[in-house]
Amino acid sequence: MKVLICPVNTNEAIVACKCGADIVEINNINEGSLGATFPWVIRDAMHQINDQRVVFSANLGDLPHKPGTASLAALGAVSCGVMHVRAGLRGSKDVSEGTDLMNAVVRTCRDYNAKVTIVTAGYADHRRIGGLSPQQLVEIAAASRSDMVMLDIYIKDGKTLFDALDESQLTAFVHSAHCEGLKVALAGSVRAEHLPSLARMGTDVVSVRGAVCTGFDRATAIDPSKTRRFIEVVTALSVPSHDQVAA
Repeated sequence: MKVLICPVNTNEAIVACKCGADIVEINNINEGSLGATFPWVIRDAMHQINDQRVVFSANLGDLPHKPGTASLAALGAVSCGVMHVRAGLRGSKDVSEGTDLMNAVVRTCRDYNAKVTIVTAGYADHRRIGGLSPQQLVEIAAASRSDMVMLDIYIKDGKTLFDALDESQLTAFVHSAHCEGLKVALAGSVRAEHLPSLARMGTDVVSVRGAVCTGFDRATAIDPSKTRRFIEVVTALSVPSHDQVAA
């Protein structure tokens, strides 16, 4: 299981990298759970860090159903040099619309750089917001030939991923995605105590901000000690046990 950390600026991105984050994705928390930041912020962080081992990611935002707009946003992201792009399907009302939007994002990214990882993202609290269901997101990701499908929480009111969907529902989502050849990212006020469950269900990437911030508040700064500890727990869970090695 890999760790994606969501800093809001270059200083936080440097902290995330030094602590061992696998993927760094600078977010704009003023624009939602998958808020897109500015190109110059991404470019500055990449320039300051200048480490080829770090995978940089960019959000395209909580997108309305406007494939052309999403396509230009995707071009802006990949032209910054990121190797990981995720699009939040907030406005698409069904699988057909979601597939149209993600087809535009996927084509744009792959025309620019065929090696970019593309993530179809949606919301575990879909019933609260009238959004696409987890299974619809899997169908969209598979139909558009995305590389990964993700669930986050849209309404940031203290409820977590596990309040929106129970472990059996999340496990079914992961299994369905894996059957389609997709990797899975999970987020949504996830904390260290949730990590064993996420590892058990086969999560490929865990995405966090609040869990590694002062006071578990995503509006505060990333705390290096919390970040290191969080990554240490993930690393420990990712090491095969003696029984698994023997098998």
